[in-house]
Amino acid sequence: MKEEIPLSKIGVLAISDRASAGIYEDLSGKAIIELLNQYISSKWEYEYLVIPDEKKLISKTLISLADKHRCSLIITTGGTGPALRDVTPEATEEVCDKMLPGFGEQMRQVSLQYVPTAILSRQTAGIRNKTLIINLPGKPASIKQCLEAIFPAVPYCLDLIGASYLECNPKYINAFRPSK
Repeated sequence: MKEEIPLSKIGVLAISDRASAGIYEDLSGKAIIELLNQYISSKWEYEYLVIPDEKKLISKTLISLADKHRCSLIITTGGTGPALRDVTPEATEEVCDKMLPGFGEQMRQVSLQYVPTAILSRQTAGIRNKTLIINLPGKPASIKQCLEAIFPAVPYCLDLIGASYLECNPKYINAFRPSK
């Protein structure tokens, strides 16, 4: 009898003043959900929110998604550039116990293959208790490039922090887990 894998919960947090005000539709958060539907083959559900670029609100929302909603993974989009209102990395660092700079380094390295302004990006990742939080850029094309580059490490990271177990669809992404 095959052991059933428990349901994973993932938070998708789109951070945009204009999308949260209804000036335009959020495409970035929806792009993340679409990619996760391709990448993840195990059972999962998501909490999807769109909020403005306000540091206290971002921090409060990340804490709620991690602690109250018990998301194993939170993926944010937006607010990672150098503009004054871009405060997502600061909010993430504020709520995390450990930072994982390799995620941001990899995303910038991949993005530099497409645009020279990728050096302005400040994506990062960190851990809050048993939750991995990853900051992605705000454009759907950049989200795909970055998520494709880092997602192979995500399931093993979740294993290491005692979060839910994710299985990936090898047709779209190959998760790396060391052999036992």
